[in-house]
Amino acid sequence: MGHDRPNAENLRLRNFRRENPPQALKKGLPQMAELVYRPVIGAARTFFKALDLKIDTQGSEHFPKTGGAVLVSNHISYLDFIFSGLTTLPQKRLVRFMAKESVFRHKISGPLMRGMKHIPVDRKQGEDAYAHALASLRSGEIIGVFPEATISESFTLKNFKSGAARLAQEAGVPLIPMALWGTQRLWTKGRPRNFRRSHIPVTIRVGEPMEAPTDQYAGAITRRLRERVQELLEAAQRAYPVRPKDASDTWWVPAHLGGTAPTPAEVRERG
Repeated sequence: MGHDRPNAENLRLRNFRRENPPQALKKGLPQMAELVYRPVIGAARTFFKALDLKIDTQGSEHFPKTGGAVLVSNHISYLDFIFSGLTTLPQKRLVRFMAKESVFRHKISGPLMRGMKHIPVDRKQGEDAYAHALASLRSGEIIGVFPEATISESFTLKNFKSGAARLAQEAGVPLIPMALWGTQRLWTKGRPRNFRRSHIPVTIRVGEPMEAPTDQYAGAITRRLRERVQELLEAAQRAYPVRPKDASDTWWVPAHLGGTAPTPAEVRERG
């Protein structure tokens, strides 16, 4: 999700009406049988079981059983959207994630992403994705957003884009904050994948819904949202059941917690 749009574009998006959704929604795709999503969920669960992952999730009850919501999570791994999506299953809900458009062009991930009705985002022209997500929210879907936009190589929270807050405001739906921890140990930017049976714990904390009043600035809501995700991240880190085995295993721990992950400043310096 991008920065606040110019006023003219904001006005145009505010005029987007439920009766004028993207063509896919007119055809009723969200109401069709989930011929791809549910098998993918089954495959993911089987894969995670084979890896003997220890997944600890708390707070799934905060997702609404019906109606739209914007799920907002930190982003530390290429697998975050899978783990985030699993948290809504106890409420019998599915999540449509906003993801960069290049993922949809991949010969393997592309058909799966389209089949699960996720939303491609062209970062140079994000208005179509924004309108699609807004219509989906108004039709009762849960939309997943990573407001940091890219994976945090320092494993700390980056600045949040305001798109999630603006979507929640315009659709009149709550924001659901979430934090993931441990997923970076499986597959993250600049590190080889670890798909061995290594019993890695993954800790997930979901917070209570946050309102996004239309009489408040999206920037102010975004700051509160980031603070809440930070609180959840710290709770997940405190609850994480293991520590690095030795000095060579400290790469996945942020520098401010005594690890050897790069600091945010170091990440910025190396571009």
